[in-house]
Amino acid sequence: MTSPTQVARLLTLVPYLQSRAYVDLADVADDFGVSQAQILADLEVLVMCGLPGGLPDDLIEIDLDAARSDGWIHLRNAPELPPLRFTRDEASSLIVAVAAVREVATAESAEAAQRVLDKLIALTDDQAGQRVSLDVAAGDQLMRQALSQAIEASRQVRLTYDGAARRETTRPLVDPVQIEVRDGASYLVAWAIERDDWRTYRLDRIAEVSQTGTAAQDHGAPPVSTSWFDMTSDDNVVTLELEAPAAWVGEYYPIRSIEKLPDGGLRLALPIGDPHWLTGLLLRLGPQVRRVDPPQAAADAIAEASLALS
Repeated sequence: MTSPTQVARLLTLVPYLQSRAYVDLADVADDFGVSQAQILADLEVLVMCGLPGGLPDDLIEIDLDAARSDGWIHLRNAPELPPLRFTRDEASSLIVAVAAVREVATAESAEAAQRVLDKLIALTDDQAGQRVSLDVAAGDQLMRQALSQAIEASRQVRLTYDGAARRETTRPLVDPVQIEVRDGASYLVAWAIERDDWRTYRLDRIAEVSQTGTAAQDHGAPPVSTSWFDMTSDDNVVTLELEAPAAWVGEYYPIRSIEKLPDGGLRLALPIGDPHWLTGLLLRLGPQVRRVDPPQAAADAIAEASLALS
């Protein structure tokens, strides 16, 4: 029995094979993101499909023996299928994705993205484009263009960066690698020379990009992570014991673990990317913080609070 997923793949597989005389089985599997065994199973279904009547000339013709033994697929006698149309969700998802590319692209790429966006909106009959609103913190376009040129040419740059957590401007020397969008903001992923490690920089906090004239080094691929703090070591995890009104911390920030206490409070393990950020959080929570472990993690917050009181 065919599943909805297989039916959708078959509807795409027929025009795919029609546009190619002979196709390697391995290439088809790679293009569709499934195994070669799954493609062979799809072909076994296709040879039973065709025009009404069920006569030999009505059915799609595929040499299954050649596909199994030699790995080559040749499709014949397939009816012309009407072009597939996007569903409302598919169209909206594509429009959002292309709009995000437009927001972080350089001038030339942004124009290309806008042309694609116009075509997608024109293809939708429910005005999906008018229902989509996207706001990406992408910084200045000239700055993005300078970063894109440095990435493409593999050149080292020096940033003037206004860090929110440290509340100070720094000038890191970096080998830029890529620009990506996370949670509505665009970031530069780069190898920080002074830190000798991977770092991310929000584009809207980069005030200036200075070319150094030095070639960037190959540091391999940056770590792939579904969360900012997946790579945080246990040494950078702080345990907070909080009053009940501070429960929003466990919902708003990524945490390692959370435990509800009998009196309504909670104990949570919080990965820390920057100690200055933790200081700001502790000052914000104030008396809602019962305990910090290790205690020295709260030293800066205590010092700043004491200074303010004095």
